[in-house]
Amino acid sequence: MEAPWIRICELAPHEGKRVTIKGWVYNKRSSGKIHFLQVRDGSGFIQAVMERSSVSEELFAAAKSLWLEASVEIEGTVRRDDRAPSGFELGVTDLRIVSNPTLEYPISKKEHGIDFLLDHRHLWLRSRRQRCIMAIRDRVILSCRNFLHSKGFMLVDSPILTGSIGEGADGLFELDYFDLGKAYLAQTGQLYLEAAAAAYGRVYCFGPTFRAEKSKTRRHLTEFWMIEPEAAFFEHRDNMALQEEMVSHLVKEVLEHHEKDLVFLERDVDALARAVDGPFHHITYDEAVKLLHKLGSDIPYGDDFGGDDETMLTQQFQRPVFVECYPKKVKAFYMKQHPEREDLVLCDDLLAPEGYGEIIGGSQREDDLDLLLSSIRAHNLPEESYSWYLDIRRYGSFPHSGFGMGIERAVAWICGLKHIREAIPWPRTIYRLNP
Repeated sequence: MEAPWIRICELAPHEGKRVTIKGWVYNKRSSGKIHFLQVRDGSGFIQAVMERSSVSEELFAAAKSLWLEASVEIEGTVRRDDRAPSGFELGVTDLRIVSNPTLEYPISKKEHGIDFLLDHRHLWLRSRRQRCIMAIRDRVILSCRNFLHSKGFMLVDSPILTGSIGEGADGLFELDYFDLGKAYLAQTGQLYLEAAAAAYGRVYCFGPTFRAEKSKTRRHLTEFWMIEPEAAFFEHRDNMALQEEMVSHLVKEVLEHHEKDLVFLERDVDALARAVDGPFHHITYDEAVKLLHKLGSDIPYGDDFGGDDETMLTQQFQRPVFVECYPKKVKAFYMKQHPEREDLVLCDDLLAPEGYGEIIGGSQREDDLDLLLSSIRAHNLPEESYSWYLDIRRYGSFPHSGFGMGIERAVAWICGLKHIREAIPWPRTIYRLNP
């Protein structure tokens, strides 16, 4: 009887039975009488043990000839091994080589520089560390989607190509769009979501966004993925409550389903759990500037915070902290004016602890037509491009709020990564377009 093909993550119910595993050899060691083949199949890792006495000489010799990353089909008996990552090992009875490389695998056990690894990103993704990070990224995205759907949010896809500027002209990728003039790669789907919120109440989009800022920091990419909810009749406080609930939910989901991955990444799991154990902190922009001055920063009042400022702030808190109500002049044109101070807007940045900084930016949107039009003019934006956007205020204007969470920044914090480029499969920076 042919042994059934199963994935490594499905081993538990097959203890003591013969199965077939299909995957790649990511490491091996041998003695005269035994081969230890470390095999991965995308769902997990397992050690396949081939004893010389249990197979033919031809098969034992074939296993000896395997190069790293050879693709194989291995038949064997599932045996419990509590020391193994999967909790099991495979006693090999048969092996078929699907493809054996003719070249030595470029990524070896020795230390490699980051540029080398990024040049070989298509192969680097195969490593166990990268598998842990990508599995957590997948969980973060799934958790966000499930959470928003549980709260009654509808997915509404926003365009990648747009004629309207969302976050300011300095960070735009611009291109010629047939005979219609200039188009831009989307910085955000928010403006379109505001229109969708007027139709469906609670909506969100999820997709790639683009920023042409020539930034070299460990927190910036030129292409990143963002999840953006928008809710009708949500005001500033409602908006922050939703952010806190979503972030707490996704961190708890990662802790529940990926604790072993976090441990492999050497993440302080207890610190991560403490971060969502209790309400998040809240300080105003004014309070944040005063705190920074006490900590030794010389940031002028009225400036936006840089990475160093955010790092300094977040090191003072064990849990995420909301910084609220920034000066109008450093924020986007669409944010609602503070009811008590014309120089401020009703917005928030949610900063992750341990020095990770901003993971969410959100605001209540300006629903007053005259104030919004005045803001568009003050930012020297072309009114004709925003005629459709102003219609949202002309026909049944309503209070509404939303936010955007950068998936990579959230993943970098949750995984404890030093640089955001590991939090996305194919990082795009000002110096990197390949692979």
